[in-house]
Amino acid sequence: MSYRVSVVGATGNVGKQILDILAERDFPISEVMALATKEKRGVDVGYGFKKVLKVQALDEYDFTKDDIVFCSAGSYVSEQYYRKITAGGAIMIDNASFFRTNEDVPLIIPEVNPDAIVDYKKMNIIANPNCSTIQMLLPLKPLHDLFKIKRIVVSTYQAVSGQGKKATDELFGQTKAMFDPSKSYPAKEFHKQIAFNCIPQVGDFMKDGSTNEEWKINFETKKILDPLIEVNATCVRVPVFNCHAESVNIQFEKEYDLDEVVEILENIPDVLVINNHANGGYATQAEYSATDAVYVSRIRRDSSLPNSLNLWIVCDNLRKGAALNAVQIAELLIKKSLI
Repeated sequence: MSYRVSVVGATGNVGKQILDILAERDFPISEVMALATKEKRGVDVGYGFKKVLKVQALDEYDFTKDDIVFCSAGSYVSEQYYRKITAGGAIMIDNASFFRTNEDVPLIIPEVNPDAIVDYKKMNIIANPNCSTIQMLLPLKPLHDLFKIKRIVVSTYQAVSGQGKKATDELFGQTKAMFDPSKSYPAKEFHKQIAFNCIPQVGDFMKDGSTNEEWKINFETKKILDPLIEVNATCVRVPVFNCHAESVNIQFEKEYDLDEVVEILENIPDVLVINNHANGGYATQAEYSATDAVYVSRIRRDSSLPNSLNLWIVCDNLRKGAALNAVQIAELLIKKSLI
């Protein structure tokens, strides 16, 4: 059986990746549509290596014949169009944050909480988690099953691609300007200069001093993995074009054996352990951009706190952190005969 699929936001970073991944994984498609704003109508976007799609205008499109709609155009578009998308029976897989907190919408990482996907029938919508949440929880799920996670402290090192093409352009332009005194490239996408700098703000500030990106990691961990886990996050934007990294400290309720932890991590599908305690024996963002795995390094005991562990986690935020996870959600629907 094959399915009619459309991609909303097909000209954006994540939308383009979704189209590529659908082709790469031979997703069973009868017809695929690329959608964006009126201004992008007629623009060419790639579908795999050989096929090119013409972008159609979102506000003129009829969703009634679609089976699956991937929506990657931001929360405003998700809010404005979800009724139109789902009215004819299409299942909406949403990459924005708008539906993640909705108790009637499942928030899915297929390797972590696949059984929760059945709840999509309440609204015909499935939410894709935050990229930082996905890469953290995928390796932590089997550890939680065995040792019961009590608390997580995470610091993220987030690439500028997570904020879109204008953000990557700003990093590129500011970097060039640093070497040419005759040029300037003022900060527009960020609140500070991003070139050769780290900005301890991802998202907008909340009343308690946290940013909403930090709040998302907390909320989503509880919704996906366990509501009793305490989470403290600090999110930092770094001058890296693509691929996020995280320093994660976990406190378990139970004692663990470090060798057993490494073995567990090595046996998780789509997780690769690079844990040589030597110069260069770890994963970095520059090496593993444009790949699909989650890479775990610097695995070591935290001797300052009982039953605690340190991990360094690297993952492409546009692929597994967004587009690939969305496509895997669609594959899970098929596997479970839910569509």
